[in-house]
Amino acid sequence: MFSGLSVLVVVDVVDGGDAVVVTARTRDAAVPCPACRTPTAKVHGYHRRTVTDVPVDDRQVVVHLRVRRLVCPVLGCRRQTFREQIPGLLERHQRRTVRLARQISQVARELCGRATARLAGLLAVPVSRSTALRHLRRLPLPQQAVPRVIGVDDFALRRRHRYATIITDAETGRRVAVLPDRERATLESWLREHPGVEVVCRDGSATYAEAIRRALPHAVQVSDRWHLWRNLCDKVQLEVRGHTGCWAIINPTRPGGVREQTTRERWTKIHDLLGQGVGLLDCARRLGVALNTVKRYARMPEPQALRIAPAYRPTLVDPYRDHLRTRRAAEPAVPVTHLLEEIRELGYTGSANLLVRYLNQGRAEGDRPVTTPRHVGRLLLTDPENLRPKETALLEKIAAACPEMTALADLVGGFAALLKPVEGNDVKLTKWIMAARAVDLPHLCSFTNGLEIDRPAVNAGLTLPYHNGRTEGVNTRTKRIMRQMHGRAGFDLLRHRILLP
Repeated sequence: MFSGLSVLVVVDVVDGGDAVVVTARTRDAAVPCPACRTPTAKVHGYHRRTVTDVPVDDRQVVVHLRVRRLVCPVLGCRRQTFREQIPGLLERHQRRTVRLARQISQVARELCGRATARLAGLLAVPVSRSTALRHLRRLPLPQQAVPRVIGVDDFALRRRHRYATIITDAETGRRVAVLPDRERATLESWLREHPGVEVVCRDGSATYAEAIRRALPHAVQVSDRWHLWRNLCDKVQLEVRGHTGCWAIINPTRPGGVREQTTRERWTKIHDLLGQGVGLLDCARRLGVALNTVKRYARMPEPQALRIAPAYRPTLVDPYRDHLRTRRAAEPAVPVTHLLEEIRELGYTGSANLLVRYLNQGRAEGDRPVTTPRHVGRLLLTDPENLRPKETALLEKIAAACPEMTALADLVGGFAALLKPVEGNDVKLTKWIMAARAVDLPHLCSFTNGLEIDRPAVNAGLTLPYHNGRTEGVNTRTKRIMRQMHGRAGFDLLRHRILLP
């Protein structure tokens, strides 16, 4: 039970109710002088120390320890007397044993201050949050050499206001340093103080790129492939929204076509008034619509350009669409309650209100589920091998909607093939950029311009095996640490927790 006190002589153990009281003393053995290292067992006097050990049976263990004050036998030693220490069990001026302090430090490392105090109280180790933080700060940081390949990324201390920089070993994920901001001068100074870095993985930040170029002109900068793909996804989504008028026609018009009919009538009225010389503001007053609405219709040469894909999400009724369409075609006046009973027998688990809303929206009459811009973007950006046959067929129809959508689908597939780093991808990227600029896709052309600005790093990212994935993982862990601290602690403590192994 008291194996951790085996270096002592246990004199007595008393049940103190809320605590177990242990009376102990040190052994009668020679102890080296801390100044001259001469062993001595000559006792000058005794001292009492009260320390706390790890709890037993959910109760504190309080140790009343008698230690000796010894006399150094060497004449002229600067330490004539000294109090003996118990290495491995008790440190100077400590009121907790080493193993109890180690346990508190490890809990504080995971939970930080207040949570550690709450948990420690339940474990019969009452400590304050300040004590927990002191134990946490005493944990030593690892001293290791700067790696050959590093990853650099930023994270928000206060979003849109303050940011910091994390530097990691890109090959192992080990945290190397945390800088208090993301300024060029700060990173440049750190890189100059730590030579030996040969490869730097980063995102598309021009600030980091300039700092690396100034401090390490011979280092290879590698643009992270995930960020390249993410930037492409954003541009593809914008292109999909810009060509909604092309691919949205794959959804058959619902009976009545109220929205499209209203759109066409409003477009006709606005252009008739504009043809008569009526101003935009006067059009808005006459028709009773907003001025921005009039401007939007006035910019459209044809009303079809205003077609907007309905933003419907998949529902529990979708699997029973064919049954509902067949029954309503055979018997148009069939009650909704009958339809609800029928599809429930087929496995429907949704509510009656969901079915009524589904039918009122006209979604049962379509030949296929309604497609949204986000859904189209997902189909274009998903690996074709991971698409279901139904999705593959829908993607083929979307890609064939117009020449631009066909080219967009081909370009997305071509760029995805470059994300597997192999030699020669830099040459293929040049051909891909030329193909992208030959098509009328302005957002994608903007993406290619960004690639050209950072072309050496992009070439390295597509040909070398290094990436910033482990740094992003460290950032995710840092966000968890910051949520635990709730902004109450300073940057020094945050840096300490991030760098702890």
